[in-house]
Amino acid sequence: MIANKRKNKKRLFDIRFRKKGKQMSGPSITDLSSIKKALSHIDTISIMEEGFIAYSNGEVVVPPVGEMLFSDPPGDVHIKYGYIKHDDFYVIKIASGFYQNSQLGLPSSQGMMLLFNQKTGELQSILLDEGHLTDIRTAAAGAVVAKHLAPKLISGIGIIGTGTQARLQLEYLSKIITCKNVWVWGRNQKNVSKFVDHFSNTNLEINIASDIQEIGEYCNLIVTTTPSTSPLLKASYIKPGTHITAMGSDTSDKIELEPALLGKADLIISDSISQSETRGEIFQARKNNVPLDNKLVELGNTLSGKIPGRQDDQQITIADLTGVAVQDIQIAKAVFKQVKNENF
Repeated sequence: MIANKRKNKKRLFDIRFRKKGKQMSGPSITDLSSIKKALSHIDTISIMEEGFIAYSNGEVVVPPVGEMLFSDPPGDVHIKYGYIKHDDFYVIKIASGFYQNSQLGLPSSQGMMLLFNQKTGELQSILLDEGHLTDIRTAAAGAVVAKHLAPKLISGIGIIGTGTQARLQLEYLSKIITCKNVWVWGRNQKNVSKFVDHFSNTNLEINIASDIQEIGEYCNLIVTTTPSTSPLLKASYIKPGTHITAMGSDTSDKIELEPALLGKADLIISDSISQSETRGEIFQARKNNVPLDNKLVELGNTLSGKIPGRQDDQQITIADLTGVAVQDIQIAKAVFKQVKNENF
């Protein structure tokens, strides 16, 4: 029934632009299946790197995030939009996360991306990605950070959370990191088991942590992927040389890291320093009067070499990724061009 509803939704979009089986002038409409085919031909990690560098170089216009926060059931909707100067397009993305969707047999992420001609304002493409592009660009950003900031010798990968983003983070890390020793923690043991089963046919060794402290004990690369509104990972759990990528705290009320942990860090990376003034782990640490400014660096400046990243394998580094519209611009453009070229 859910699949039929999705087909009907796409049909409603199509009917506006189609007549008697012929495509009329108007935007292309790309469904999730075609989007996934296109993504298999795109180096998402590289395009994220390029986007972050352009953003930190001042080449990207990104207005403040639009958002709606819901409590019953809990969820949030983000509207992110912007453009790269002198580019062909601008992008508006609507993406949501409703965290009880699994009880309805639905993924927590939903959404779509709209690609417009930057010169004329014409709508060029409707990407009916159902939140998938947001999930993928987020996972690719996690891989970018690990590629440039993780210690050289990784003894264990820790994943806090068991949802879609947790799985994608590990999948993307597996593309760039040789370590196969993984520890996972989640509140719901049924979801933990599903996470482990998902990787049963891989060469990863998945261990289930009894608590979050165990993640800190065995892992020096840790990724947090939850919508938590209270700190999970504490400063006392973290040993020297650990890198942490915090993905989940993308609104003003979410927090995964104890503020003191940011105070303990040697280097803190933000995907957008301006955006971190209103959301994320950096925002939460500042609320708690933790001094950060002398160790806070924007990701694109590290990727471009303007500002050094990790200096040695004893440093504690943290990346606070709240998600920047340039990521949506990059992935929407790449998918549009790939679909156009391949005619999926």
